[in-house]
Amino acid sequence: MNGTYVIVAILVLLVIFGIAQYNKLVRLNVAVDEGFAQIEVQLQRRGDLIPNLVETVKGYAAHEKETFEKVVQARAKATAAQGVAAVAEADGMLTQALRGLLAVAEAYPDLEASANFLSLQEELSGTENKVGFARQYYNDNVRALNEIIVGIPGKFFAGPANVVLREFYVVNDPGKRDVPNVSFN
Repeated sequence: MNGTYVIVAILVLLVIFGIAQYNKLVRLNVAVDEGFAQIEVQLQRRGDLIPNLVETVKGYAAHEKETFEKVVQARAKATAAQGVAAVAEADGMLTQALRGLLAVAEAYPDLEASANFLSLQEELSGTENKVGFARQYYNDNVRALNEIIVGIPGKFFAGPANVVLREFYVVNDPGKRDVPNVSFN
């Protein structure tokens, strides 16, 4: 009789352990989805700022048509992108285009002093910080989920929980990798 209780107790503990592992995987999978949704919310917010920023700069630098077109095209691609890799790629292209737009603005002191431009630039900067935090949150959750999926016992519960390895959000932004040119002339 005692042997039966031990076997039943072990089976109950295994079931509880299995349920805990399953729920952990599902919870992390939901956190990854939530993280990606936050990235998309912040990118949408940034995308909504761009038309106002472009129009403000256009008023001062109308002959910079190519720069404006690059920003508008990059924004359109970013808005249409689907999936982690495509959104990250479009995000990088838009970031580069915005750098070009802000570089144009530096050549116009009146624009740099414009209250509207300064307000938009400040809001864009705040949004960029929020995008960065959202990316970090997403990637932290992807790392945690992937670590569990490739490890034991998570590997055994990933299939039944319908959870797969997720890809990291990596922005291909060559401008961030450039070595700054420092000159002491």
